[in-house]
Amino acid sequence: MNKYDVIVVGGGHAGLEAACVAANMGCCVGLFTMDKYAIGRMSCNPAVGGTAKGHLVREIDSLGGMMGIIADNTGIQFRMLNKSKGPAVWSPRCQSDRKLYSEEACTLVSNIKNLEIVEASVIDIVEEDKKVKGIVTSEGKHIECSALVLSSGTFLNGLMHIGLNSTVGGRYGEQPALGITQSLINMGFEAGRLKTGTPPRLKKGSINWDILEEQPGDEIPQPFSYRTDLRQFPLLPQLSCYITFTNESVHKVLEKGFDRSPLFTGRIKGVGPRYCPSIEDKIVRFADKKQHQLFLEPEGLDSDQIYLNGFSTSLPAEIQFEALNKIKGLENVEMVRPGYAVEYDYFPPHQVDLTLETKLIKNLYFAGQINGTSGYEEAAAQGIIAGINAALKIQNKPEFVLKRSEAYIGVLIDDLVTKSTYEPYRMFTSRAEHRLLLRQDNADRRLMKYGHEFGLISCGIYDKVQEREKIISDSIKLFDIVKLHARDVNSFLESKGSSGIDSTETISKLCKRPELTLREIIDFYGPGQYPEVKTLLSDAIALEQVEIELKYEGYIKRQFEMIERLERYEDTKIPLTLNYLTLKALSTEGREKLNRVKPRSIAQASRIPGITPSDISILLVYLRN
Repeated sequence: MNKYDVIVVGGGHAGLEAACVAANMGCCVGLFTMDKYAIGRMSCNPAVGGTAKGHLVREIDSLGGMMGIIADNTGIQFRMLNKSKGPAVWSPRCQSDRKLYSEEACTLVSNIKNLEIVEASVIDIVEEDKKVKGIVTSEGKHIECSALVLSSGTFLNGLMHIGLNSTVGGRYGEQPALGITQSLINMGFEAGRLKTGTPPRLKKGSINWDILEEQPGDEIPQPFSYRTDLRQFPLLPQLSCYITFTNESVHKVLEKGFDRSPLFTGRIKGVGPRYCPSIEDKIVRFADKKQHQLFLEPEGLDSDQIYLNGFSTSLPAEIQFEALNKIKGLENVEMVRPGYAVEYDYFPPHQVDLTLETKLIKNLYFAGQINGTSGYEEAAAQGIIAGINAALKIQNKPEFVLKRSEAYIGVLIDDLVTKSTYEPYRMFTSRAEHRLLLRQDNADRRLMKYGHEFGLISCGIYDKVQEREKIISDSIKLFDIVKLHARDVNSFLESKGSSGIDSTETISKLCKRPELTLREIIDFYGPGQYPEVKTLLSDAIALEQVEIELKYEGYIKRQFEMIERLERYEDTKIPLTLNYLTLKALSTEGREKLNRVKPRSIAQASRIPGITPSDISILLVYLRN
């Protein structure tokens, strides 16, 4: 085909979501990738979710994205992390079968109407009058489009390092993407260089599993997707992961290779991820630590390879192997493939808007590692927002932006655009001011209305969410008025190690006691007299959410009040055409940073590092006048 509504360049996790969502919204989409069988390929850890990342996956699913479904269909271990802590930080994670994940992704994409997979390398972007017009492939073909999503991952001028040996490539065994960076620089974009890495792969049969600590999955696993049938979940046999540790002997061996480390000798120019450092970086930065935890994670049901999570490295292969042999359980291990680092080009994300459309070229969107993020989940979250907005732009419909108070996706994109990044950005629960409201368990209640509005969530699925919302609302109202008498309840309270009451107390107030669960209270007084309670007990998800909302009612109320106070600043819009350089009353730093970011509201402006309260006051006066 010579023209598409939307072209997506790159078939990784960002490109997959962008292409699928745009096609499902009725656009004719061309997904350009160098290898159709690499769509959705897990280039690093074969896992989805984790702390804060699991929240992103649930949100992507609520908007109608694909990551949660693919993960559920190919997961070989499911765990809810941080269960010993509060519900705000509970995070779902699954270990995936690497091969099956990519196969499932390819099959899913291939079956979507309006979506064509094109195996080609894109070398140039075509624009006219600051508006994207199409692409040029390495074969010289010019293909037109109305909107373009760039999601090139680590492939832009990718360079891989093992010791002092460097080879071009964006991933092991795959060629880099050449030409796009220069094309964008010629348009006026600012480019940078980042680095990421991966650990060695080990042969399963050469590991002494008997002496390692086992880490099984949850007894009752929970899926990511609200569209997964619980009656058939999990679909695949479940496997355990295992834990081991480095030691001082391992560290000494690794130190022998520091003089041949591309990281320490300056061969790697790109900045690496702060929160996922290489093992050699850990040894230097945390010199007082005598050991570091490692996870042995299976790559698949039929794979004989093990992923050594926590041992990312680009040291010489022989140093890697010698160090591995000094780790408990790996004394006779066989290294299938050494770890390596990869450098790649990215474009600092202050150059995109909150819709992920670039500020310089209309109808051009950036999503994923091209914006300086790390992780499959962060990439997929950007991909679905870019895809939705590309489709809306073509259809002349209002743009879609999620607020920080609505979703982790909103936090992610606002952080990127407002603060930019010069190192790989990773999502954490601590980045969200309202994380008790943005829990992983209520993503559907927060966001599925948007997915339904865009035609990405079926009426049947959305109706179930609305039914559950009514169950939750009715139950909370009931528990606020139903009271238990001291003469009836005190013996029960004492049996649970809880203090008695003097007269009466509502179920809501009793539920706030940490030593009591809502289910125990309901079982004690008997649910028979209230039909709302019978309905609640038939829905485990609703029951959990009611309990969370009752136990944390005060904190939740305060977070809503904080949002209301800040809302007026979110609603105070700033024209995107405003030239801050002409506002001489602003500080010099303020003028420069505001002009670079082009904030949409006073609230966003206040989050820009270096913007002072005085700058905000001056802006408010200017806007009022």
